[in-house]
Amino acid sequence: MSKIKLLLDVVADMRSLADSIQAVADAMEGNEPVEEKEPAPKKKEITLEEVRAKLAEKSQAGLTAQVREIIQKYGGSKLSEVDPKHYADMLKDAEVLGNE
Repeated sequence: MSKIKLLLDVVADMRSLADSIQAVADAMEGNEPVEEKEPAPKKKEITLEEVRAKLAEKSQAGLTAQVREIIQKYGGSKLSEVDPKHYADMLKDAEVLGNE
């Protein structure tokens, strides 16, 4: 038997193997329940302007000292020094000011 014939037989066997693997994969895919994952809702990024507006509102309502405490709580002496990752928590803290 020639070497070329042997190589052609190997190629044929590999194609057959690939077809068998594809058939198994298709059968497995057909048996699995389809899970449609909804993308997680994106958290709305809170801006500096939103926080500034809320804190200004509270400050004008006579709660300036408490507003300063919130800013200092999150590591700043003024709002622009606070890391934006804290904006959501700052808004939550500001919401309860005056409601206590």
